[in-house]
Amino acid sequence: MFIAKLAWRNIWRNKRRSLIVIFSIVVGVSSSLINDSYGVGIMNQMVDNLIKSHDSNVQIHKSGFRENKKVGDVIPNSTQITSIVKQLENINGYTERVICFGLISSAANSSGVSIVGLKPELEKNVTDIHKKIVDGRYLSFGRNEIVISKKVAEKLEVEIGDKVVAVASDINGNVSSQMFRVVGIYRSGIAEYDNINVYVPLLDAQEMLNIGDNIHEIAISIPDYRKSSELKNHILAEFDKKNIDNQLYEVKTFQEIMPMMMAFLDVYHQWSYIIYLIIGIAVLFGVVNTMLMTVMERINEFGVIMSIGIRRGKLVRMIIYESLFMGLIGTITGFIVGLLIYYPMSIYGIDMSKFSESMASFGLPNLIYPELNINVVINTLLIIPLVTMIAGIFPAIKAIRLQPSEAVRFV
Repeated sequence: MFIAKLAWRNIWRNKRRSLIVIFSIVVGVSSSLINDSYGVGIMNQMVDNLIKSHDSNVQIHKSGFRENKKVGDVIPNSTQITSIVKQLENINGYTERVICFGLISSAANSSGVSIVGLKPELEKNVTDIHKKIVDGRYLSFGRNEIVISKKVAEKLEVEIGDKVVAVASDINGNVSSQMFRVVGIYRSGIAEYDNINVYVPLLDAQEMLNIGDNIHEIAISIPDYRKSSELKNHILAEFDKKNIDNQLYEVKTFQEIMPMMMAFLDVYHQWSYIIYLIIGIAVLFGVVNTMLMTVMERINEFGVIMSIGIRRGKLVRMIIYESLFMGLIGTITGFIVGLLIYYPMSIYGIDMSKFSESMASFGLPNLIYPELNINVVINTLLIIPLVTMIAGIFPAIKAIRLQPSEAVRFV
């Protein structure tokens, strides 16, 4: 306890030098907290936007459907599979879809699209396209309605109430067409989806493709995308209980559907550790430099201390305590400063509308909301104090190598 008190007093013997080091730690800690929370917010919003715009957490298809999307690759015994999905616990909901590539034409132009047939009452529990309608309304229980993206509407030069014709190959390979009235225009904020996805009632899509009451996809939403693999394993286990041949189906998690996104997340996590390493090294050299200067200025003092019988181990502890105390002061202050900056940003968001096109290509909205999680807090509060402790070891070793008799006479 005496050594700790002495170390605390020693910090303020040269206030200017100590405050400079503490200020650098404050800047490093607050910057890392803001940078990390901003990065976590971007990653979570990107994943959440992709999941809620179309992909969902888990998808069920006939084996091979995702590779070629053939109209005839409908889910075998879809009624039985749907009944299993209905009984799943801890899910937000599920939806049934018919998906095919086709052509949509207006009086002015045409565009290649992915036609998605769905039940609007089920889809609302899985995706949030109904919340992203910028003109008109979402699909109702009517027939021959279509919701298209703002980009497709601009390309086709159509507005709400205009008619368009969708053309696709049916299950027999024959060209089939159907007329729809535009009832809604959406903007998901994801360029990949806005360029291609259009939504029609499930019955209209089934009729156009001549597939009866069959479907191509069952999409399931859960609260936490990290538990997608658990849900997949649970579904496969239910298939085994019902003696359903798993080889006939492919059950894909979001991570399997979007491997590039998961690779991007891994790169981000690795990059965040590099940022912490850079900040840690900068703090390390700053503290080492300060403590070495302190040791050189106090050689006489250390000589006297060792001459009166103070053990070298206590001297080491005193120097390490000094660097640790500066690290703790800087970390706590920096954390508080970081929180004060983070809080308003987490409520009001960071406006990135100037880069809306670039943001849309990454599946990001115009407003980014930083997020704090337990990893950010732990990394921020532990790394810098640990680094400052390590930084005190070298100056401490230099101090205990001094010979008391020579140190006392040092000028």
